[in-house]
Amino acid sequence: MSVQLKRWARKEYDRLVALGALGPDDRVQLIEGEIVEMAPQGPGHATAVTLLLDALRTAFPAGYVVRAQLPLAVGVFSEPEPDVAVVPGDPREYRDQHPTTAVLVAEVAGTTLEFDRTRKAQLYADAGIPEYWVLNLVDRTLEILRDPAPIGEGRGEYRATLRLGVAEQVAPLARPDHTIAVADLLP
Repeated sequence: MSVQLKRWARKEYDRLVALGALGPDDRVQLIEGEIVEMAPQGPGHATAVTLLLDALRTAFPAGYVVRAQLPLAVGVFSEPEPDVAVVPGDPREYRDQHPTTAVLVAEVAGTTLEFDRTRKAQLYADAGIPEYWVLNLVDRTLEILRDPAPIGEGRGEYRATLRLGVAEQVAPLARPDHTIAVADLLP
């Protein structure tokens, strides 16, 4: 008999949280059935999350909620906590369940850069999230992934990738009339 790892479903994971087996001090998230420890936040990461929040809250008016490091229920086996997610609606709509989609998700990446570029990108593309930003603190760039498309077996990938430098600007797909300077997002 071969040894197999337990693949956790989101409902099981949520039960662990509800029972107190996983608490707020356990910095974890569910990624494709695996309970993954989140990297500790340094001051640069925390500053970048705050800058992203400020910029996106300015860009997205009423009718959207800009959330920081809160669960996003994307599929049966995943409940990531993206650094920032812009979800449709009003905060009270999510009182009884986490959002299942977003118009934009952003991760701040330093030590987690490769994970955010690969596993997280795959996860968000699988969920059909139209726009995914990786704020790359290593290279001081904003990596923008757009146009998720299925590649088979319930998997997806982003077909368009754009890397913007500190002197450039971006307009979110859902708010093409509002530009944000990359420099305003970097600590």
